[in-house]
Amino acid sequence: MKILVLNCGSSSIKYQLFDMNGQSSHVTAKGGIEKIGLKGSFLKHTKESGEKVLLEGEILDHETGIDYILGVLTSDKHGCITDLEDIDAVGHRVVHGGEAFNSSVFITDEVISKMEECIDLAPLHNPPNLKGIKAITDLLPHVPQVAVFDTAFHQTMPMHAYMYAIPYSLYKKYGVRRYGFHGTSHRYVSQRACEILGVDYSKQRIISCHLGNGASITAIKNGQSIDTSMGFTPVEGLMMGTRCGDLDVGAATYIMDKEVIGTRSASVLFNKQSGMLGVTGISSDMREVEDAVKKGDEMAIMAMKMYSYRIRKYIGSYAAAMGGVDVLIFTGGIGENDTQTRIDVCEGLQFIGVEVDASKNENLRGEEQVISVDDAKVSVMVVPTDEEFVIAQDTMQIVEGLIKK
Repeated sequence: MKILVLNCGSSSIKYQLFDMNGQSSHVTAKGGIEKIGLKGSFLKHTKESGEKVLLEGEILDHETGIDYILGVLTSDKHGCITDLEDIDAVGHRVVHGGEAFNSSVFITDEVISKMEECIDLAPLHNPPNLKGIKAITDLLPHVPQVAVFDTAFHQTMPMHAYMYAIPYSLYKKYGVRRYGFHGTSHRYVSQRACEILGVDYSKQRIISCHLGNGASITAIKNGQSIDTSMGFTPVEGLMMGTRCGDLDVGAATYIMDKEVIGTRSASVLFNKQSGMLGVTGISSDMREVEDAVKKGDEMAIMAMKMYSYRIRKYIGSYAAAMGGVDVLIFTGGIGENDTQTRIDVCEGLQFIGVEVDASKNENLRGEEQVISVDDAKVSVMVVPTDEEFVIAQDTMQIVEGLIKK
């Protein structure tokens, strides 16, 4: 089954074409479009051979962009399929499913209506996700589509974990609660870690650390998310590239009063100008911050300490919430590739059984690996995430289920 996976952002589209065969798969093409609706838009396409192609052209909207992608996939020069009918299904990454969706779903008019109701919860993300769905509906009207939600995995959180201590009426009226994000990533790496270890996923206490420019931690007990660091929006939780993470609401309102700014400016401040960038004044890129640390930059050194300290605090609290931990996972761009961050985070966690083997961790980048000492109580692992594969797998299972009916 050939499945096209789409991830539509406000001015971008990422795609991968999977050839699925049971539990196995391979990617026959992938790429992305940038600057949709802007001057200088372009498409980067990678063939199965690894050859990369850059195609420039005016791409005014998402439908034009997806039409462009379909044209490249079927082209004689760069394509990997002969006809659009070769595409059996399309899977979409959707950021927010609210409380309406606790799993991936076949897209119908009713599903689209419920997704539209979630726009207020994710005004920057859900509209472009919906544009991608509409574009496929227009361009490939007979191809089944599936929505895979970032929030769905966390719908197993108990009420006492996802509720805020605000008037309950605000939850009932506006759905103000903790939803969590990166769910597809946490789901994939936690399951994959158990496959590697040969242990029963439904009987493990797992802490999954997705560390990238956006970052979150999830506590997974017996195969279910019971708590996660991101909340009503992705700004809550860890210190990130440009997001502040946990912040006293009183501090936020104080800053707004002193700076005489409204909610939109405050959102930009806490989402785009804070985190590593805000503290260091250097960059949101961990590599550039680490270079500054080597040069003795005091703010970079402090920012790195803040970053690791906050992750360590969450790990400790989640170990307490689950009555211990069996597996600790690092994933995401930083988690998979940054040797020093893994060491810094794990330092001081020996009391819960976390012990890293420095030789296993050294220079490890983007590979599956157990990095704990051989007799450690907790298996510490690096597991590269593969959210696109999860989307393709869910899409295949749902479409096959429909065919059987």
